Amino acid sequence: MPQAPEKKYWVVRGSSIHSRGLFARTDIPEDAPIIEYVGERITKAESQRRGKALEEKARKTGGAAVYIFTLNSRYDIDGGFPGNPARLINHSCEPNCEAYIIKGRIWIYSLKAIQKGEELTYNYGFDLETWEEHPCRCGKPSCVGYILDKKHWKKLGRILEKKAEKEKKIAELEKRAAELQKELDADKPVSPAGSSRRSRRKLAA
Repeated sequence: MPQAPEKKYWVVRGSSIHSRGLFARTDIPEDAPIIEYVGERITKAESQRRGKALEEKARKTGGAAVYIFTLNSRYDIDGGFPGNPARLINHSCEPNCEAYIIKGRIWIYSLKAIQKGEELTYNYGFDLETWEEHPCRCGKPSCVGYILDKKHWKKLGRILEKKAEKEKKIAELEKRAAELQKELDADKPVSPAGSSRRSRRKLAA
């Protein structure tokens, strides 16, 4: 089991990715245990209940962070409390860290040598089912636009391609409909101004 690092590798700062994040306080070597993701161990049923409640809160208020981390087939870790600074590590499509589950504990390791001042990130590994709900703002060249496990990237690419084709066809149909409507409006006969009033006056006479 990894031991806590002898010196504190991280510091909390404002992040361009999302709100706050963890940044390298000093140079970090490759494959080093940086911080443990701690929290309350909860059952899968409780995890689903809390997740749904937070999603509902997010719809109403526009903000409700979910810090539930999958631990194993029976339990998850809810790290949504101030005593777990690891919850502030942001997602990236080009991460410099990775989460490992070791003997029932979750550790964040460096994937490569990290320079002082660099933001610490890892891939959250989200499923494809809810990809539209989790846009990614990591800004990396390989960013796929959504917080998603890398194993789903190819499938997401096909989904986005089909979506773009559909939107293009809809736009073309809407454009053609507008052109046809314009042609129909141009073909309509225009009555001389005031003709209806003159007709009424003649009838009255």
